[in-house]
Amino acid sequence: MPLPITRNQDGPMTTMATGSARKFGTFLGVYTPSVLTILGLIMYLRFGWVLGNLGLPLTLLVVVTASSITFITALSASALSTNIRVGVGGEYYMISRSLGLELGGAIGIPLFLCRTLSITFYSFGLAESIFALGLGGEASPVAIQAVAAGIVILTTAISGKSAEVALKMQVPIMIAVGISLVALIIGVVSGGFGSAEVTPTFRTAPGGYWFVFAVFFPAVTGFTAGIGMSGDLEDPQRSIPKGTLLAVVTGAAVYLLIPLLLAFTARLSPVDLADGGVAVWTRVAVLGAWLVFPGLWGAILSSAFGSALGGPRVLQALANDGLAPRFLGKLTRTGQPAIATAVSGAIALVAVLLGGLNEVARFVTILFLTLYVTINLSAAFEKLAGDPSYRPTIRVPWYVSLLGSLGAIAVMFMISPLACLAAVVLEGALYVYLRRRAMKKRWGDVRAGLWVTLTRFALLQLREHEDDPRNWRPHILIFAGDTAKRIGLVRLGSWFNQNRGILTVCRLVQGDVAELAPEMREIKASMSEDLERENLVAFSEVNVVPDFESGAINVAQANGIAGLHSNTVMFGWPEKPERFESQLRIVRAMSRLRKSTIIARLNWKIEPGQRKRIDIWWRGKQRNGDLMLLLAYLLRLNSDWKDARIALRSIVSNESKREQAEQDLADLVPSTRIKLETEVIVKPADKTVIEVMHETSGDASMVFLGLMDPEPGTEAENARRLAEMAAGFNTTILVRNAGEFAGRLI
Repeated sequence: MPLPITRNQDGPMTTMATGSARKFGTFLGVYTPSVLTILGLIMYLRFGWVLGNLGLPLTLLVVVTASSITFITALSASALSTNIRVGVGGEYYMISRSLGLELGGAIGIPLFLCRTLSITFYSFGLAESIFALGLGGEASPVAIQAVAAGIVILTTAISGKSAEVALKMQVPIMIAVGISLVALIIGVVSGGFGSAEVTPTFRTAPGGYWFVFAVFFPAVTGFTAGIGMSGDLEDPQRSIPKGTLLAVVTGAAVYLLIPLLLAFTARLSPVDLADGGVAVWTRVAVLGAWLVFPGLWGAILSSAFGSALGGPRVLQALANDGLAPRFLGKLTRTGQPAIATAVSGAIALVAVLLGGLNEVARFVTILFLTLYVTINLSAAFEKLAGDPSYRPTIRVPWYVSLLGSLGAIAVMFMISPLACLAAVVLEGALYVYLRRRAMKKRWGDVRAGLWVTLTRFALLQLREHEDDPRNWRPHILIFAGDTAKRIGLVRLGSWFNQNRGILTVCRLVQGDVAELAPEMREIKASMSEDLERENLVAFSEVNVVPDFESGAINVAQANGIAGLHSNTVMFGWPEKPERFESQLRIVRAMSRLRKSTIIARLNWKIEPGQRKRIDIWWRGKQRNGDLMLLLAYLLRLNSDWKDARIALRSIVSNESKREQAEQDLADLVPSTRIKLETEVIVKPADKTVIEVMHETSGDASMVFLGLMDPEPGTEAENARRLAEMAAGFNTTILVRNAGEFAGRLI
């Protein structure tokens, strides 16, 4: 059963429990968790392994490629964060308020899983480093999994109790990491220099370059740790861009320095580097394990805490927006999402069964890359849309953000085409599911602005082509009255339109605007529901008018925008003679306005299995004939009419005129490029034209007849004659082609 989606007036839903939690600044809330997540597990346990397998040039290429994608994404995230007040949920919050709740939810769920798997990832790293120190001798995979599971439980418990405790622990950890880096530099300088390995060997990485890249990439994803704390920051708009960009630059500088130090040290051979592990650092750094392990363990714990804090807050934000059960958004008295933290910890615990560090790293990499794609697309689309509301203090060109998105997609595909496809399918399925729930939101998103921008551009280009008959399309305005009762008329208009033009369904309400204005929204909503229920694509419109005739003329004149004005007006068959007379006066007015008119009498009498036939009665001139032929052609494009025959018929008064009429039709058919039959009928002397037409087309599924402008004062006589004529047919379509290109559409 779908979860209810409710929100307050300001947009996102309020949390189900309130908590008084301390807010953090740039250094403690963003920079510290981000930089410690960057300078963490991979730096200590896998940098030597990367260098030993790829050699120095390719290792630097890995660092530059990964850092470039990360830096561009950080710029995009900074631009988004400086344009809105970022609430709880970090990247999810920014994406959902930019690309819409459906796409935000589609990326929010993988983001939650990404952060949750990161807890497992860092727990494996800490377990591996503990055994590397000599605990328990040679470690079996089961033993490492057991220790990793214990670390997951401990990390989750501390994070669920207090974010402040977890964040304050990072200051001494940062000091320890700094000391280990200094120890490595001193160890390299004091131990002498050797020659660097420049040729890739893949000694312990049979998966090749992209396998190594996938294992390394989580090292540069740590910049999102600070963004994930957005709901706990004093000033997210200021702290997120400042802390994030500074952390990314710091990480890139350190990651370019470390491979140079390890490549040229005389203390290690390329084989030693390829074996990987923390021994790469302890054998080089001064005082070895005494200075390396405190920094290693501290950095890993900090990264684990960052993930344990960020993941539940994404789940909390999803619950606040109605995309997850409401109880997951509950807060403790200290402001911690305790239930979401417990759920996150449970999933991380199950993920221990995935195997080991390298296996989990690949999952984390793919999920992070999907997040990068969406963040960059959000920033690119916001810039392209050019909404006045998009005024970030950090400006990033749209093509830079788009380049970051394409880079992330390319890397994801190179790492694993199957995993890339699976990620796209997962997010696509989530998007479709959320889209089908027809979620309503109180905040705007970039999609509306992007469509407005594209529409404006298209309309400006259309000015140069709006007088070209080759580009004529049926922009139909249907005066349908009650859509529930006239849904057949709307469906006929949709068949004529065939998604090639704009279809607008209008209801005229007679009365006073001041009195009826409050009801207009309800009427329009009801019309939209009727159209949606019948799967009809059309715009609905309600207008209050003093009377039907003048109201229809005024609405028809005003309907449309720029080069997309309605060019065809459509009515249903009137029930009263006086309404028919009024319609004929409107036809005359529409002709002067160069708008065509269709009056449809629906009388479907088609036996099961009977092949449909469309008869068009041609008077020898193209003024109405070309539009009737075009409408018949469009009708046959619909699946319900694809097998229908089109017959073009004409009546002459005597045999002497038959040959010329047949020749005219024979000359006409090739120019129409429409498959149709032709017939010329000689009227018998004892029958009227109407009688001949009834005999010929009485069994046709639909009959098209041309309509002339009635002379003023003759509306009643014309209405009577047309009613008599239509009475002998099934569905009858009267067509008046009064457009600017009448006679030149074929």
